[in-house]
Amino acid sequence: MTIDIADHHAIALWAAVCAEHVLENFERAAPDDPRPREAIEAGRAWVRGELKMVDARKFAFASHAAARDAPDAAATAAARAAGHAAATAHVYTHAPHAAKYAAASAGKAIELRPTPTDIPRTAIAREREWQLGQVPEHLRTMAFPPHGTP
Repeated sequence: MTIDIADHHAIALWAAVCAEHVLENFERAAPDDPRPREAIEAGRAWVRGELKMVDARKFAFASHAAARDAPDAAATAAARAAGHAAATAHVYTHAPHAAKYAAASAGKAIELRPTPTDIPRTAIAREREWQLGQVPEHLRTMAFPPHGTP
């Protein structure tokens, strides 16, 4: 499927919003590591025309490296969400992965609490519902592809 640049930009911004929504899960665990935040900003900079796609991909790779270094599962998933958000500059099909990892991070964060007030499945569902509310209606199928595959 081919999409126009306006939709590519819109889905990239949505991926950045999804990743940023759970970024605190990474920054709480690794406060001195800026790579996921930089990846999210790289995706936005690509949309603004301030960064080439190949450079946005470098930030995506760095965020995935941060995910491998992360101290817990919620932080790992948040960094992966940021990496996929930046990688959306390369291929729009990274956007659903950014959202899935963001939702996973929300679920994993619940598991890390000393006395969970929620269950992970509920936290994931709530995050996915929030994500759905953020994406432009005409891009919902792209953001939430049938059968979970872009």
